[in-house]
Amino acid sequence: MSPRRVVRTDAAPAAIGPYSQAVVGGGLVYASGQIALDPIRGDLVGAGDAAREAEQVLRNLEAVLRAAGSGLERVLRCEVYLVDLADFAAVNAVYARAFGADPPARVTIQAAALPRGARVEIAAVALAGPRPGEPDARPAAPA
Repeated sequence: MSPRRVVRTDAAPAAIGPYSQAVVGGGLVYASGQIALDPIRGDLVGAGDAAREAEQVLRNLEAVLRAAGSGLERVLRCEVYLVDLADFAAVNAVYARAFGADPPARVTIQAAALPRGARVEIAAVALAGPRPGEPDARPAAPA
């Protein structure tokens, strides 16, 4: 069994609480929920526009997954949290472009509120390790 490895990257917003951006273990990447924070400025991108927020959320999620040696194409399951289910269609359109013809399993939940006033949050579980035919891009484990 593979050891537990915490993932940190400056390419995505730092955690805003006592949690990791992602944890790798047992051949899987468990990516924490991402909201539409700009990784450099820390402000909410597209505030109030669920589609624009979803685009940034997926960019952040992709950055975390890449840092873990994975990617959106290896996602098995997503959890999508929306403050308003009226945003479902707009977020679905962005989500469909990101995941293509073979999207992962998913659950969508309406939440009373999300951190920093966000309208969209997405968490994911993905396969860890290199994609078939690709070298392992993950950082080496400390000796």
